[in-house]
Amino acid sequence: MTDTGNANKARNREIARNEEVKQVTGSVRVSIWAVTMAVIVGGILFTLGWLAVR
Repeated sequence: MTDTGNANKARNREIARNEEVKQVTGSVRVSIWAVTMAVIVGGILFTLGWLAVR
C-alpha cells in the first residue's frame, strides 16, 4: 500500500514539474510576443512622427 502511495506521490511530483515547465514556456512566449508587438507599434509611431515633422 505504501509503495503505491509513494509511486503516486512521485508521479504527482513529476506532473507538477512538467506543468511548471509548460507555465514558464508559455510565459516566455507571451513576453516575447508582447515585446515584439511593442517594437512594431513603436516603430510605426516613430515613423509617423518623423514624417509629420518633415
